[in-house]
Amino acid sequence: MNFAHNQKTEDYLARVKAFMDEHVYPIEDKVYKETHELNPTGDWTKWQSHPAIEPLKQKAKEQGLWNLFLPDAGLGQGLTTLEYAPLAEQMGRVAFAPEIFNCNAPDTGNMEVLYHFGNDQQKAQWLMPLINGEIRSVFGMTEPDVASSDATNMEASIELDGDELVINGKKWWSTGLGHPNAKVCIFMAKSNPENEKHSQHSMVIVPLDAPGIEIKRMLQAYGDYDAPFGHGEMHFTNVRVPKENLIMGMGKGFAIAQGRLGPGRIHHCMRAIGMAEKALELAMKRGLSRVAFGQPLLKLGGNGERIAKARMAIDQARLMTLHAAWKIDAVGVKNAMTEISAIKVVVPNMLQDVVDMAVQIHGGGGMCNDFPLARFAAGARALRLADGPDEVHMAMVTRLELRKYK
Repeated sequence: MNFAHNQKTEDYLARVKAFMDEHVYPIEDKVYKETHELNPTGDWTKWQSHPAIEPLKQKAKEQGLWNLFLPDAGLGQGLTTLEYAPLAEQMGRVAFAPEIFNCNAPDTGNMEVLYHFGNDQQKAQWLMPLINGEIRSVFGMTEPDVASSDATNMEASIELDGDELVINGKKWWSTGLGHPNAKVCIFMAKSNPENEKHSQHSMVIVPLDAPGIEIKRMLQAYGDYDAPFGHGEMHFTNVRVPKENLIMGMGKGFAIAQGRLGPGRIHHCMRAIGMAEKALELAMKRGLSRVAFGQPLLKLGGNGERIAKARMAIDQARLMTLHAAWKIDAVGVKNAMTEISAIKVVVPNMLQDVVDMAVQIHGGGGMCNDFPLARFAAGARALRLADGPDEVHMAMVTRLELRKYK
């Protein structure tokens, strides 16, 4: 692959950086602080978005910095996975930035599902409001009562009953469930238990106001509810939706998921690299300006070498991720599984190490909300579980490597 960004990427990258410099960084601390003040408890029914977010979304839309992840030039900006990747890195430097560009998870993955696999009616009813930023969505996959690292363990069910689908089960860690604009869930569950294990599941579109859905709670992640997004637990009891809400067909859930998770993991990893760059930047500034024992911190205790190792680790992770993005574009997700699984292990672990180093250099300041490092630390640890734990991805790489020697 050619590691240089093409002209289109360079142009968009300059525009995203300029937007972040002018509109996002100046209000970053203010938005974090006031969002916590707006949403002081775990009662998600009263959560609010910060009032600065919607006007910035409108500015991004007006400047053509909207739906950057979507390869369709009519609905997005026509960027490939590789072209979009460095833009995701820039957004990752500020946790709420992806929403401003309508490039936030899990909406990006859900939009890709509806774009690639939805029918015309599903696209009109649900994709277009998501494309326009009018609603938010969630993805129901992980379950509280089973080891969801093996998706074939799912206990939730989808059954066809005449012209309706009947849905039962529990889901948790459904990101975005607490958002006041969350209106719809793409729900994955077992529908055809008689089929071979990768053809037993389906995905169905479920409005969040459907009778039988109970949102039990929002879950704290390292002591923070992550309002107004939220990661929630929801129970489905005999929820009925029209069979037209089924995506692609019964038993197609795993095929859809494979297509959904490939580009999404690139997005996650590049945002994580953006966090790592921000953490390293903060560590450098702190280490050069803070003096102990008569010397800047970077002159003490091997901190200079830690900075060097962080730079090397970030650049290695970025190159791996860009290679995976290039391969998705060149030969498709199915032929890039080693690269996709590898970055899902390498990047969050790199981020965790870099952030931990930055926290150490900041001392007590690194543990509180005076800096974004505590949020980054929680995000890094969560990424080692999100979309599957490290062990699952390493097992995938092992299987694919062993196939070469059969």
